[in-house]
Amino acid sequence: MTESHREIVLDTETTGFGVEDHRIIEIGCVEMVNKLPTGRTFHHYCNPERPIDFGSTKVHGITDEKVADAPKFRDIALSFLEFMGTSPLIAHNAEFDVSFINAELARAGHPAMTCEVIDTLAIAKQKLPGQRHNLDALCRHFNVDNSGRTFHGALLDAQLLADVYVELTGGLQATLELAAETVTTTTVTTTAKGNGKIVTATTSETTTHTDFLQTHIPNALWTTDTN
Repeated sequence: MTESHREIVLDTETTGFGVEDHRIIEIGCVEMVNKLPTGRTFHHYCNPERPIDFGSTKVHGITDEKVADAPKFRDIALSFLEFMGTSPLIAHNAEFDVSFINAELARAGHPAMTCEVIDTLAIAKQKLPGQRHNLDALCRHFNVDNSGRTFHGALLDAQLLADVYVELTGGLQATLELAAETVTTTTVTTTAKGNGKIVTATTSETTTHTDFLQTHIPNALWTTDTN
């Protein structure tokens, strides 16, 4: 069985662009295991203890009033680090997000992050030369539905980026070793060692597995009738 591989897709919104003067006001993370979202997320607004630049509000729609009663980053730092663990971090223009997170961690008395960082912007520039590489453009390129993205938002953008990341790295068809092994272990007749007993999947197991494929892996090659 292939070992489970956990990754965290992350996005932040900030009061402005300079890490020396500006602060995080929203952070959103999406947990993925073997390139599939698990449903676990981490999301917080943060009081930046300074005004939000008007130009930034025009991008993400977050106002000073919206985050006035939100916790400060130092209040959520430990829960964020616990959610991250040692898993690789995936972000678009990752240097921006990581620099802001490390600055906030330093203010809160924590060391900088040391996990592996994967920059989807760098991957996109390499794989799609000559094209636009912002998140909206990549969503259009890969047919990822971003119709709900009126403003930038950390959790929404992390969820969209998770879908884009899968496509940038070959799509689900290229990352289905675990699912393929699931097919082998649940649907193929095997002989148990010692007593020669034949073990096959139950009807319930087969139905559950088929529902999983249809929900998470539509048009998988081994489920498509090619006759």
